Amino acid sequence: MDLAYVCEWERWPKSTHCPSVPLACAWSCRNLIAFTTDLRNDDQDLTRMIHILDTEHPWDVHSVNSEHSEAITCLEWDQSGSRLLSADADGQIKCWSMADHLANSWESHVGSLVEGDPIVALSWLHNGVKLALHVEKSGASSFGEKFSRVKFSPSLTLFGGKPMEGWIAVTVSGLVTVSLLKPSGQVLTSTESLCRLRGRVALADIAFTGGGNIVVATADGSSASPVQFYKVCVSVVSEKCRIDTEILPSLFMRCTADLNRKDKFPAITHLKFLARDMSEQVLLCASSQTSSIVECWSLRKEGLPVNNVFQQISPVVGDKQPMILKWRILSATNDLDRVSAVALPKLPISLTNTDLKVASDTQFYPGLGLALAFHDGSVHIVHRLSLQSMAVFYSSAAPRSADEPAVKRSRATGPAVHFKAMQLSWTSLALVGIDNHGKLSMLRISPSMGHTLDVSLALRHLLFLLEYCMVTGYDWWDTLLHVQPGMVQSLVEKLHEEYTRQNAALQQVLSTRILAMKASLCKLSPCTVARVCDYHAKLFLVAVSSTLKSLLRPHFLNTPDKSPGDRLTEVCTKITDAGGSCPASRELRVPPRPFAWGHPKPHLKDIDKVMINLKTEEFVLDMNTLQALQQLLQWVGDFVLYLLASLPNQGSPLRPGHSFLRDGASLGTLRELMVVIRIWGLLKPSCLPVYSATSDTQDSMSLLFRLLTKLWICCRDEGPTSEPDEALVDECCLLPSQLLIPSLDWLPVSDGLVSRLQPKQPLRLHFGKAPTLPASASALQLDGLIRAPGQPKIDHLRRLHLGAYPTEECKTCTRCGCVTMLRSPNKTTAVKQWEQRWIKNCLCGGLWRRAPLSYP
Repeated sequence: MDLAYVCEWERWPKSTHCPSVPLACAWSCRNLIAFTTDLRNDDQDLTRMIHILDTEHPWDVHSVNSEHSEAITCLEWDQSGSRLLSADADGQIKCWSMADHLANSWESHVGSLVEGDPIVALSWLHNGVKLALHVEKSGASSFGEKFSRVKFSPSLTLFGGKPMEGWIAVTVSGLVTVSLLKPSGQVLTSTESLCRLRGRVALADIAFTGGGNIVVATADGSSASPVQFYKVCVSVVSEKCRIDTEILPSLFMRCTADLNRKDKFPAITHLKFLARDMSEQVLLCASSQTSSIVECWSLRKEGLPVNNVFQQISPVVGDKQPMILKWRILSATNDLDRVSAVALPKLPISLTNTDLKVASDTQFYPGLGLALAFHDGSVHIVHRLSLQSMAVFYSSAAPRSADEPAVKRSRATGPAVHFKAMQLSWTSLALVGIDNHGKLSMLRISPSMGHTLDVSLALRHLLFLLEYCMVTGYDWWDTLLHVQPGMVQSLVEKLHEEYTRQNAALQQVLSTRILAMKASLCKLSPCTVARVCDYHAKLFLVAVSSTLKSLLRPHFLNTPDKSPGDRLTEVCTKITDAGGSCPASRELRVPPRPFAWGHPKPHLKDIDKVMINLKTEEFVLDMNTLQALQQLLQWVGDFVLYLLASLPNQGSPLRPGHSFLRDGASLGTLRELMVVIRIWGLLKPSCLPVYSATSDTQDSMSLLFRLLTKLWICCRDEGPTSEPDEALVDECCLLPSQLLIPSLDWLPVSDGLVSRLQPKQPLRLHFGKAPTLPASASALQLDGLIRAPGQPKIDHLRRLHLGAYPTEECKTCTRCGCVTMLRSPNKTTAVKQWEQRWIKNCLCGGLWRRAPLSYP
């Protein structure tokens, strides 16, 4: 393990942030981190604050006054990573959600209350989705073998089997409360006692079973008392929430049974199920003032011995032997320094059995380790079953400032800095900790867990976790922390190779996600940074193509023929040259219809040849719709011109657009869009792309389509790939003398951290203060492609110019840096359809955050 960065609060004259007691922290699958502090003013009044930040921009923290009257005891993200629960010591629970789908804007509208009863455990109800990772099959070709859907029932279902949303909490007095979110927006709450004899619950945790039940573990804080377990069943009867509870087998910690250590660890300080969906395994920690011991227990089904007398009366045959559930200890540690925090893995690794035997190459896999923080400032990663140490981190190394070199520091004489709360990321490759001084520390956890692995095995671990993120839709930022520049090319190639092995349906589902993943990988190496622009341009092209084709409607709704988009693709594929069409295209020809371009003429250009083979009724749109789409059509036209003009310089892979010159599928999509634009231009000439030509009589679109077709023929999938002939290159060389080549607005260089972090050189950051970061590979390579300060900026999704100093509120992507206006300036239906695609996420899948007016 090593430190990536630390982020701390600056002291203000009137108030200061101090660690809350207790301190709560949570990490979502979208790599958002929530944690608590108390804001103390000069009058010593405390305000309970909740802070939410994105790991790529930790300084851009969103701090919200939680309005909790007592200390916040629990924070919990939902399975989608878009909503957050907070609970306090007064029994109040609040549900927080994004305002306008912005990661740095949060609000709470619903919640529940168990008045005066502190909440000690909190969880969202399970939605029934569980995807297991089979590490031993990481070399398999199919994603279905590597990741399998586990049969798991939701905690509560609506009509049709849809999981019902809600949360469950346990209070200090032994009550369990369940709140259900009805589709109407109302909250249905019910409270029940865990058992008839209620007692104090100092510690509790919640887990789920595959059958849809809930298991609650409780302890009163004394190691001499049993750890109790309860099964909770939730149902809805007559529009009311019903809770049924049942007592399960309990256990006593092993350390209390040892006469020599009976009173050495008097208090149970940590009680955790090993996973939310693994109610059969629990982790317990008992502590004294100076030391701790950790035990791992497993619930097993065992046969009940039958007395010989009863055997003679009724012999036990086969499966008729009575069975009981019994807790058995799996492992225990020796005496340790006092444990201050525990973090459990969220990676659902499938173990074929619950014993300690795992494959040799997965023995030190990240998802098999849990983190223990100690009061001496160290952090240990231990195997979650055997509790053997796998990696150790000591906080003695002081992080360097982002603006200053590292300086030598004297040893602190006060109490050791230690983590009071910790959370592992969803791939277990990163660990966040909040210490007793309020600083946030981000640690990398190597896939090798401190053991020497060859490069190929390390790449296989990273590739496997990237594939897992691609399948689940989780954010992969924590995986990028471990990608070195020399690994980028291999990872991109292997990722593409594994993707092409999947079936066509799965490839279509993951097509945009893998492009975004490749783009984020290529940012990390100066050799591949120019390809970032290509991948984002391809994402934009796919989105534009699907949106424009969706506007086409068949003339007869009940026609069994192909969709207009499919027919357009077929016609464009078969008509390939200016001299004529292949025989198959004559079968597609329909009788000429009266239309804006009139009847076919003897001398047709190749773009017109495609048009007369299409059903023109399918392309008729409202004039206002066509005009509203002009900016997207202009981008298509400009992009085609840019690509063709860059063909003579195709030998430079550092030039954006280079990969498109050999991408037959993308060039084919551009040809189809050019045909659609040509037809719409006959209906509404003002929607056509605007070119600055040297001749008034030149048909620019026909020229570009003819050159684009020749280039597409060289690399289309149906035929062998060939180099563009000299005639085509010569014609492209003449383009700058015929048309003004546009300067495309590529995405701005991201201001995030991941491409600037360096091994063994952690950064020191401050909340609320944007740092002066060292230049990244992207900034060095793309310096000539980004706009200089003071030049007009652009909305990257709407392709609208915002001016040099935008006055409209904008939002920016947390991952790729894409910028777009927060509010829509156009009310046309087609534009709304386009904008609705990006209301929650960017093109690359990243979250939005509100951008300052002076964004880069």
